[in-house]
Amino acid sequence: MIQKRQGFDMYTGQKEETFTLYQQVVAEFSSCMNDYLYAYNFQADTYYITEQAAQRFSLPASCFHDVFNTHRQFVYHEDFDMLINDLQQLINGTKTEHNLRYRWLGADGSPIWINCRGRVIQDAEGKPFLMIGCINEIGKKPNADNISGLLKESAFEEQMKQFANLSEGFLLRLGIDDFKSINERLGVEYGDYVLHEVAACIQRCLFSNQYIYRLPSDEFMVVDLSGSTASDMQGLYHTIRAAVDKLVAQNQYEALYTISGGIVACNDIIPLTYEESMKLSEFALNTAKSLGKNQVYLFRELDYTAFLRKRAILRCLRKSVSNDFEGFELYFQPIVSTIDETLYCAETLLRFRTQEGEFLSPVEFIPILEESGLIIPVGKWIMRNAVKMCKECIKYFPSFKVSINLSYIQLLKSPLFEDIMAALNEYQLAPEHLIIELTESGHLENNLTVHNIWGQLKSAGIQIAIDDFGTGYSNLHNISDLRPHIVKVDRSFTVKSLRNDYERQLMAHIVHMVHSIGLRLVIEGIETTEELSQIVSLDPDYIQGYYYSKPCPQEEFYQKFIVA
Repeated sequence: MIQKRQGFDMYTGQKEETFTLYQQVVAEFSSCMNDYLYAYNFQADTYYITEQAAQRFSLPASCFHDVFNTHRQFVYHEDFDMLINDLQQLINGTKTEHNLRYRWLGADGSPIWINCRGRVIQDAEGKPFLMIGCINEIGKKPNADNISGLLKESAFEEQMKQFANLSEGFLLRLGIDDFKSINERLGVEYGDYVLHEVAACIQRCLFSNQYIYRLPSDEFMVVDLSGSTASDMQGLYHTIRAAVDKLVAQNQYEALYTISGGIVACNDIIPLTYEESMKLSEFALNTAKSLGKNQVYLFRELDYTAFLRKRAILRCLRKSVSNDFEGFELYFQPIVSTIDETLYCAETLLRFRTQEGEFLSPVEFIPILEESGLIIPVGKWIMRNAVKMCKECIKYFPSFKVSINLSYIQLLKSPLFEDIMAALNEYQLAPEHLIIELTESGHLENNLTVHNIWGQLKSAGIQIAIDDFGTGYSNLHNISDLRPHIVKVDRSFTVKSLRNDYERQLMAHIVHMVHSIGLRLVIEGIETTEELSQIVSLDPDYIQGYYYSKPCPQEEFYQKFIVA
């Protein structure tokens, strides 16, 4: 409603004094508020807003004239016409209250949603004189959480700056394990109940100078400034975990959940920024969860350095895949017949070099390819190029074969058989020239997908091999159940048989057993003449190892073994 100031003649000078008074009131109250107060003098075309707003948004100053055109500088362009239309109605007197949600530009130029409310005050003649009101950021994070009854992360960030002796404290970041399943099975309302009860549980376990905050999702942050040690913080976690276990039992196990914790000493985060500090605590909690959940992990710099390196390698691998597999290269190692020492096959091995020239070990980068799923596109690239290489080699060596290692990830998450056949068809290579080896053979058992693909490969005429036999993954059950063409004995088992009579006899029995069921055997890891002599006496079919050649680039292999 329009307010009329009774008994007060507003001459021009008096109006100016009145507007100045409102400016002073706005300025005085600004230090007591998180929102932004303003006063807009329609008749003098002057706008005043608290100084904090001038720092937060792209305003030219806290007080400015030519209000419409100046607003054009900091109002998001899509919302400007809507704002001007509303202000024009206020000035014309067709409406008396302003309540509009739109966007201002922040100091960095990004759009920020605000809710601007105001009331019009008339002069003595009944004309709109000025508007006073308040602006608040509707997208701004609240400082408190009504579900858990705790202060939220924004409050935690502010109070972190005020804590004294922070370098002697600890952060304990807690997360409810498998919380998503609670919401899915029992509903969001029950999930909110769990959050409230767990928050109360944690609070009851804290002492003086220990503070708790609610983080997003199912997480909480405990700040300890009590002079505790790392051992004390681990003890606090176990106390909290026991309290949560008791809470679950009190609710008759309606929802089963546990709690994980990551501990960071504050001297590890100084002088890092708040964002960097939160990354360390997040890493600590995620590491605890990766250990099997319902665990606690104390931050170690070496672990974090390894994590950052792994993440950097992943970025590098992604970039390579998107850039036509730049940096990847295929190496080949010969597999030689023990009868006449002629070349039987070549195993395809993947290598990778970064743009900076660092040659990464396959032990380091291949697990990252598998965890990220990048092994699927990289695996297709390996197939095509290995088949292409084999096609070139059989021009000079008609019986030549190429062997390709496959990841269990490729078996489960890609149309593997179709990809293999597509590569063979593209280069017109007969299936009998291809051998497929499966790594991670501990996953072979009782998997219908593996059995189906294995059957398709054998039906197509492709030979299959079980790799890493003797490492503890491959076993006799896999040989019996999958019936491969070839069994490859890992070097670790080879070395044992060379150094120990018992292991040597065991190797002899394995060779005999494999031959008795019509399979062939490759023994890997032969490096010296003495090793070769001992192993050949056991009568394996093929030998692979440094004795004949280390893995080498395609051109070197081609010159050394194909056209030599």
